[in-house]
Amino acid sequence: MESSTSEKQPVRVTILSRPYTLLTSGNPSEVEEVAARVNDLMLSIAAKAPNADSTRIAVLACLHLADKLQTMERDLSSLKERVDRKSGEFAGMLEQLLANPGEI
Repeated sequence: MESSTSEKQPVRVTILSRPYTLLTSGNPSEVEEVAARVNDLMLSIAAKAPNADSTRIAVLACLHLADKLQTMERDLSSLKERVDRKSGEFAGMLEQLLANPGEI
């Protein structure tokens, strides 16, 4: 991704009733979608903790997202291990078939 500000475009979003202008070199609709998900999460937290200030709500949202990320990273690592194991098994089968072509 290029870091040149001349290639970035502004995207206006609202999170927890506060407007933000974000610069993106990517797809603006993706930024809007992510901001909407963050807003929904923060509104959900705010509804459960009506006396919490915006900083506390933001920290709780960050903790929630970090936990979700950690779980997904763990799941991805597990999937990679399974793929690597299966790839090794298939490579072994292929080698066996190539070594004994008459058995196909």
